[in-house]
Amino acid sequence: MDKLQNKLTLLCIILGLIGALYVNLFVSATWVESKVQYQTYQTEQGQWAYISRGKEVIIDAVANYADSPVAQHKLDVLTSEPEIKQQWVFIPELGKSPVLLKADYHFEVWSLLPAFIAIALCLISREPLIALFSGIVVGGFMLGKFDIGHDVLIPNLATTDAASILILYLWLLGGLMGIWAKTGAAQAFAQMMSERFVTGPRSAKLVTWMLGVLFFQGGTMSTVLVGTTVKPMADKANVSHEELSYIVDSTASPIAAVIAFNAWPAYIQAFIFVPGVAFLATEADRIAFFFSSIPFSFYGIFAVIGTLLLSLEFTVFSGAPLRKAISRARLTGQLDAPGASPISAKELRETSVPDNYRPHWMEFVIPLICLIGIAVVTFLSTGSPQIHWAFAGALFIAIIFALGKGMQIREMLNGLGIGWKGVVVASIILMLAITIGAISKQLGGGIYLVDLLGEELPFWILPVVLQLLTMIIAFSTGTSWGTYAIAFPLAMPLMWEIAQNEMLTNPEVFMLICFAAVLNGSVYGDQCSPISDTTILSSMTTGCDLMDHVKTQIVPATFAATIAGILWTLCALLMS
Repeated sequence: MDKLQNKLTLLCIILGLIGALYVNLFVSATWVESKVQYQTYQTEQGQWAYISRGKEVIIDAVANYADSPVAQHKLDVLTSEPEIKQQWVFIPELGKSPVLLKADYHFEVWSLLPAFIAIALCLISREPLIALFSGIVVGGFMLGKFDIGHDVLIPNLATTDAASILILYLWLLGGLMGIWAKTGAAQAFAQMMSERFVTGPRSAKLVTWMLGVLFFQGGTMSTVLVGTTVKPMADKANVSHEELSYIVDSTASPIAAVIAFNAWPAYIQAFIFVPGVAFLATEADRIAFFFSSIPFSFYGIFAVIGTLLLSLEFTVFSGAPLRKAISRARLTGQLDAPGASPISAKELRETSVPDNYRPHWMEFVIPLICLIGIAVVTFLSTGSPQIHWAFAGALFIAIIFALGKGMQIREMLNGLGIGWKGVVVASIILMLAITIGAISKQLGGGIYLVDLLGEELPFWILPVVLQLLTMIIAFSTGTSWGTYAIAFPLAMPLMWEIAQNEMLTNPEVFMLICFAAVLNGSVYGDQCSPISDTTILSSMTTGCDLMDHVKTQIVPATFAATIAGILWTLCALLMS
């Protein structure tokens, strides 16, 4: 089997490189216009302006759409790149306010090649490092960037976002997990919970589910907090790593879409302005629109309910792969499948407590309370949780605890080293995932998929079409928020146009249904993608093999998405 895997892996890489060179040499980019709607206004001096990040931005000049080199009729006759890539224009059909017109490009179905290669290699080789790097190389060759280190990796990794991830997940998270491993705090906490609250797999999973719901900020914050908290006690209760990682992952972004008192509405509202639509006119209107869509967030609702049922040992909807993992753990005590390769190091799954050091569960709880407290307080005061402050504070308190109880500085530093070593592979995977996501966006994969969508659709099928489209985009790029930036500016005007053409009785309800389909379809794709940061972190913090997590999670997630698609179609037919 190993020889066959190696041959298939090599064949996939070779075919990917051949395809990339073919695109670079023979396939011309297809340029398409995209319209970005801002809430513009005129200043006292008569200049057009808009607000960005709380600051007023003046629009220097506005052209007529017919004369713009970025207009579609000009892009259709291009033989090279357009002279400019974006321009403010007046479009009479869209009102008197200016619109930002942008020139984007794609290579048709070839734009999906890097993501396809990365996902295929993940499935074939079960080695995410090889898969992601191969996808990056393929994408680089397609763009004519053959010096992968200088032209691709350095520009994408030498960014604020990449540095932020490196500091958070390598230094702070790794350091905290290492200190807990060195002091035995996590194991002491697991022992205390096992004695007082957790009596078996069901109660351990229920605690995990409740923490996932409690940390409704979503995304990476939830997966890290919940995963690191529950793993020691879940291991003692014989909860398989596949079911644990599924609960952690499926109560991250799905719960954030349902309990939306977080950064999501403020981020997404910027993409959903449609001129002439009164209920989307102001930022407050658009945030209210987001909250009005929550009853239609069927995927998020069913994903959270599905994990609750699994926590209660009701596995009818969990799928055969997950049931097999549960049976293995309960009967044999093996928390991982045979041949599994967890992406967290063995050192973090073992303790190396000094002989004269006595662990206490408060050494785990107090840093955790500090972490959660800082995140919540900064969210309430600034509107965005300061995750770096939270983890830095928790790490500092954990170190002070250890030194205060008599641990030698040398032992403490050894614990930090253990932690950093334990997450270094996962951190590299995260960095590569960021890079391949940026390349997929640069190649226009999402733009191509949305460009396939015509405007002559029956209104009742649009929610499912948008759901499938965003599922594919998010799965291919590994990001839901990136998918929102691609899909919403294109999908929202399409929803409104179809609602008007079909003369629907309740166009706002129809748009709420379609909006929820985009929101939840992106969550599904991100959650199930092997190149998503939340997927990787759920595996890392629970000690699960990445591809085992993907294969066991995709069955119940797809079941929830199928039910959601049916309900969106029925709602569109009956309520629009």
